Amino acid sequence: MYSFKQWLILGVVSSALLLIVMDSTILYTALPSLTYDLGASASEKLWILNGYSLVMAGLLPAMGTLGDRYGHKKIFALGLLVFTATSLLAAFAPSPTVLVVARVLLAIGASMMMPATLSIIRMTFTDPRELGLAIGIWAAIASGGAGAGPIIGGFLVEHYWWGAAFLINVPIALLAFILTMVYVPGHEGNKDTKWDITGSVQIMVSMVAIVFAIKEFAKRDGSPALAAVSTIIGIVVLLIFIRRQLRSSTPLLDLSLFKISPFTAGCITAVVGLFGQLGIQYIVTQRLQLVEQLSPLQAGFITLSVPAAALVAGPLIGKIIHLYNVIRLKSLSLLIATVGTVIYLFQYDAGIAGQITGLALLGAGLGAGMTAASHSIMSSAPPEKAGMAASIEEVAYEVGGATGIAIVGSLSGLMYSLSMIIPEGLQVPANVKDSLDEALLVAEDLPVQASEALRAAGRAAFDESFSFVLVGLSVFFALAALAMEWMIARSRKL
Repeated sequence: MYSFKQWLILGVVSSALLLIVMDSTILYTALPSLTYDLGASASEKLWILNGYSLVMAGLLPAMGTLGDRYGHKKIFALGLLVFTATSLLAAFAPSPTVLVVARVLLAIGASMMMPATLSIIRMTFTDPRELGLAIGIWAAIASGGAGAGPIIGGFLVEHYWWGAAFLINVPIALLAFILTMVYVPGHEGNKDTKWDITGSVQIMVSMVAIVFAIKEFAKRDGSPALAAVSTIIGIVVLLIFIRRQLRSSTPLLDLSLFKISPFTAGCITAVVGLFGQLGIQYIVTQRLQLVEQLSPLQAGFITLSVPAAALVAGPLIGKIIHLYNVIRLKSLSLLIATVGTVIYLFQYDAGIAGQITGLALLGAGLGAGMTAASHSIMSSAPPEKAGMAASIEEVAYEVGGATGIAIVGSLSGLMYSLSMIIPEGLQVPANVKDSLDEALLVAEDLPVQASEALRAAGRAAFDESFSFVLVGLSVFFALAALAMEWMIARSRKL
């Protein structure tokens, strides 16, 4: 029987988790207002979004180990304080550069909290059935919480200003800190646990270099040479990291876990799921505001169908997961996401009902897939490596989210630049071909007829790039589903 204290602790760590995942997406609906107020370029916009997920993903394994060494309560509480202070810095950032720095610092606080949430739950709920429900709630928040970011961000931007999207973190994080210090049990940790900060830095450097290369390749005036050098750096550092882990007696990430098929399938599904969810929500919220000219709050309500469907589908799949092949359930979930994306592709300019139908199916597929992913990752890993498995799962989510925003955003920007045709006779800056935001800003200072022509050309180019990206994501989901089926066939042959 659950005690009040157990529910309170679950509420505290869940509120922290919600803040962490929401901050991955809360700027989607705030981005146009933020871009206008701060004068952020297309490249700066992507770094404002990417810096948070990239740094957090790189630090998660090291912070998890740090919690094992010094105690998860201490690291969790310190992370809450860091998150609170840097939320204030982000809310009142005077320039895009300061906001990028604040987002990196937010990621440090988030990386301190994230692994501790699951560890604290494991210490609090000792009965297997109670632990299963608690982890199920954790997984539902992790998979669906990110989707709540755009609507909350939209509401705050519409009624206040973009900085409120960060300011909302402060009272919640402070209350969570107070309750943590009073109610969350502590443990001394194991001082013999090694803290491999070198390996964590290697992961982070590799990811930042690769994502930078993606953006540089996609820029209209990007440097292919710089992109190639960045790609080489990212791959070389990644190989050094892998070699270091294989030789270490106490690796930061035990790569032998990937020999377990359900574990590997779970990680793939986690990456694909967050890649698709955050990538699609990013471009959908941009289109709803910049092309459909909806308010941030209206755009948030439409995209709410993704997390709402995920939160419903997750528990449902959890009830039947023991009856079926868990890899097959991941395959079916990704196929549902494929169908939802295709429906949205044909309905995005045909009315709200069609859009919501497609997005809801997408959310249901990804929500079910990510719940199945969490289950198979945690259940297939040996008990003595459960903490490491949790860190790998969280890294998979962050890698998926970061690369989803980077690749989808960069690909969308590239296709926009290629599709954008400046109306004949207009003398406008070249940056109108970089992004629709910049084209609309330039249009504000033009005569009425010229302004309307530039706006129409920009929106048409955006829709062309939008369709291209949706087709690519549909194929991506379908290939991932086929990969799951291949893994099932391969396991039967072994």
